[in-house]
Order: sequence, then structure tokens, then C-alpha cells
Amino acid sequence: MLPIFLLNDAPSGPANRRAPLYTPTERARRDATRWTVVQGLLAPVQFLVFLVSLGLVVRFLWTGQGATAAAWSVLLKTSLLYLIMVTGCIWEKVVFDRWLFAPAFYWEDVFSMLVLALHTAYLLAWWNGWGTPTEQMVLALAAYAAYAINATQFLLKLRAARLDMAGATA
Repeated sequence: MLPIFLLNDAPSGPANRRAPLYTPTERARRDATRWTVVQGLLAPVQFLVFLVSLGLVVRFLWTGQGATAAAWSVLLKTSLLYLIMVTGCIWEKVVFDRWLFAPAFYWEDVFSMLVLALHTAYLLAWWNGWGTPTEQMVLALAAYAAYAINATQFLLKLRAARLDMAGATA
């Protein structure tokens, strides 16, 4: 169940209030760093690659065709994931003075570790020839399911930050 503050644009009552996502100093650092722009560009690119790759993986699992294209798409998606994780750590260090697990993004970072582990497991399986192509693609689907949950976490945080801004200007 989603917390009530994520469902309502205008939370009411003290029970529904939460601390703002950013302090004024963190918000200023977030707005001033180029890493915010980098994250803002990489996230939709990664999501687009995810959607295309998901289609290729499902096509392979459904028809048995396109194993090479599906595998390369997962490799590209995984490369983008690593890139966004590294740049995200830099962003977190600039904004929160922590490389990872800043309180504002703690659970998103924890779940990101699962996403990374599953994508890395796929890389190892592919590289070492562990399992059949079908088993490897099922592993890719598990990684993609975790990624979808993690992406949703970050979108909810983005929405919370926007609600904070709307509340601050109101």
C-alpha cells in the first residue's frame, strides 16, 4: 500500500506530514550540479533501452528467435545500469555528501543493490555460458522485474520532491 502522502497532492493533518526530501542546502547543491542533468538524461535513455530489450527478451522466450539480439540488448541495458549507478553515486555524494545510502534515498539504494546483483548474475551467466539461453533470459526477466520496481521507487521520490516544491511555494 502506498503511503497516503504519495496518493494525495495536498496531505492534511500531522499524521500525513513527512520531512522534505531535501534540505534547502541539499536542494541548492542538487540544482547546481551537472550530475542532476546527467541523471535526468540517462534515466529515460535506460528506460527506453529497457523497453526495447524487454520486447526482445519476451520475443525470444515466446518464439525461440532472436537470441543474439536479446542477449546484446540485455548487455546494453546492463551497461547503462552500471553507468547510471556510478553517476548516481557521484550525484549522491555531491548532494548528500554520501556516496550511497543517503537517508533520503536509502531504500531505493538498497533495492538498487538487488537490481545490480541480478544484472551482474546475468552477465556472469552469459559470459561463462552458464545455463541455457532460455535460462539466461529468465534471469534477465528477473533483473528487469527488479529494475521496474526500482524505477517506480525513484519516480515516486521524484513526485515527492515535486510535491515538496509545490508545498514550499504555496
